[in-house]
Amino acid sequence: MVLWIIAAVALHAAYVLTPAALFLPREGALKHLGGRDDLPEPGVLTGRARRALANWQESLPVFVLLALAALVLGADDRATLGAMIFVLARVAYLPLYLTGLPGPRSLAWLVAVGGLVVMALSVASFV
Repeated sequence: MVLWIIAAVALHAAYVLTPAALFLPREGALKHLGGRDDLPEPGVLTGRARRALANWQESLPVFVLLALAALVLGADDRATLGAMIFVLARVAYLPLYLTGLPGPRSLAWLVAVGGLVVMALSVASFV
């Protein structure tokens, strides 16, 4: 389980850095050193990256809560399987969101939610 928590933290860095990496070349580094009050609207790709980040920020706390509960309770391998499913589906989600393909992106999101459900069922069986 610890491995998947570390993987989620690394994935968090990717989600956070992607919008900046896409936006920075357009505006240059000097614009980002200040308060960023006068930044122009993001392009399509940067907007998608920001929305993907917002979606990730909504699901990450649920994952962390379930993963920590699984560790504390000594949950079975189903919790680890659910964590693996969640993280790998969210790895796929970011590039799928950036491509703008709604079907595959939604499927990756559903698989990730399925991983959270597997984790929740595992943790609930110990409570």
